[in-house]
Amino acid sequence: MADIPLGCYTIKSHGAQIARLHMYDWIILVLLAVIDGLLNIIEPFHRFVGKDMMTDLRYPLQGNTVPFWAVPVIGIVLPCAIFGGIYFKKKNFYDLHHGILGILYSVLITAVITDAIKDGVGRPRPDFFWRCFPDGKDLYDNVTTGVLCHGEKSVIKEGHKSFPSGHASWSFAGLGFLTWYLTGKIAVFDRKGHIAKLCIIVLPLLTAALVAVSRVDDYWHHWQDVFAGAIIGLTVASFCYLQFFPYPFDADGLWPYAYNTLQLAEAGIAANSFSVRPTEEMVEEGQGEGGIALRDAVRPMEETVEEGQGQGRIALRDALRCEED
Repeated sequence: MADIPLGCYTIKSHGAQIARLHMYDWIILVLLAVIDGLLNIIEPFHRFVGKDMMTDLRYPLQGNTVPFWAVPVIGIVLPCAIFGGIYFKKKNFYDLHHGILGILYSVLITAVITDAIKDGVGRPRPDFFWRCFPDGKDLYDNVTTGVLCHGEKSVIKEGHKSFPSGHASWSFAGLGFLTWYLTGKIAVFDRKGHIAKLCIIVLPLLTAALVAVSRVDDYWHHWQDVFAGAIIGLTVASFCYLQFFPYPFDADGLWPYAYNTLQLAEAGIAANSFSVRPTEEMVEEGQGEGGIALRDAVRPMEETVEEGQGQGRIALRDALRCEED
């Protein structure tokens, strides 16, 4: 690793090291995937549905404008492809790793929250009538007026998972994270007034919004379902992004915290290098052995700062060479 220029962090040079450092994060990520799988297997709460409620639940049963398989492609694969493109341009594996790990956590945490609420609430979908009575012949309990469904069991089970929308929450979790990421990368808040940059970061959010709207158009969700899903996804995406990256308007908002810290360490500049230190007058006023010790302590501190500044210039030069390669 000594042959790698400062500022150059590739999969080959730092991949194994970063993977080991975040081993437990990846293990927990797998655990989240298992939990979400179990939440999709268990039976949701079957909320009471009476005859008089069917007026709002008779929308036609139809297919999905955005298929289930397309949501991970839009919310995970597409952003990861963008992360990969930036990696091949800048050779910063910290950025690639934290981007992928962050967006996977964003989506999976959102998925667990969404599916747990779905199972707990059991709200019927707008097309529940046709799931319950596929032949159109409705049947109700004579006492409670509750529905007596005779449709396919798996279709009825899915009919009790309206709130919140999984399509909306997944889309906003993935594309919301991408919006944060692009905001930092193109320096939207650099105070230079290039408002056209907003058009770029709005695109992921617009895509997520259209996915959410399609769920209402397909009569798979009520509007409250997609609204709640969007809020959940955006909230989790924000927490996950800020776990790895500074705020986009921060001076160091371009790269992850880990990269910025490593750059300072390799440049030999400690965070407290320029903190308050004793002046020469304070050294001269020192008495006895204490004053001599204080004077001798100042000199190596000054030499360290000078050395760190020199290494910082070397690090900057090597970083520029890395980008040119």
